[in-house]
Amino acid sequence: MEEQIKNAMKFYLLATKLKYKIRSGWDKNHWNVSSERIESIAEHVYGTCILAISLNSEFQLNMDMEKVLMMLTIHEIGEVLIGDITPFDKISLEEIEHRAMKNVLGDLLNKEELFDLLLEFDEHSTKEAKFAYLCDKMEADIQAKVYQDMGYQHSLDDQENNVVFKSPKIRKMIEDGAQTAFDIWYEWDKPKFDGEPVFARTLSYVSKNNTNL
Repeated sequence: MEEQIKNAMKFYLLATKLKYKIRSGWDKNHWNVSSERIESIAEHVYGTCILAISLNSEFQLNMDMEKVLMMLTIHEIGEVLIGDITPFDKISLEEIEHRAMKNVLGDLLNKEELFDLLLEFDEHSTKEAKFAYLCDKMEADIQAKVYQDMGYQHSLDDQENNVVFKSPKIRKMIEDGAQTAFDIWYEWDKPKFDGEPVFARTLSYVSKNNTNL
């Protein structure tokens, strides 16, 4: 029993350090959100779970929600060791992220089952994995709009240190009429929701409505 408690606490204490890890997308090298306190990775994880519960409730999607919530709860655990890496940081992520995930899972008795869930999530190989993946992407878009509506996003001509603007795709979005930070988040992720009407219409709703309740 002593060894089981040790393994459980090692995983718990390591994984919950996500409470203190900041989401890189909002930091001074990316969107430089002007709030005194920006979102942690753990807060993002919580947001993905709440979004999944919300959408499944209203649209009766016939998901195995225990599996979905398990995936979402652990999908960022590798970032405890490697931090939050965005697509614009020019780092090949998958190999180092999987290694980090295994290290955080440690010696848990069901570590293989949990790692398989993480792989399933990454590969979008089941309807639950695809749903969880889209919740992950959508939650970030919603948070971008929340910061926009709170007045914390900088204008697009005030992005001197934003590595995102090194992307030709982003520059093309601005040339095509993107006017705000959320516009760019919206255009970047919108193709991921093609053929997924619940997500596509939810993103459209968020884009047209103030998120400050």
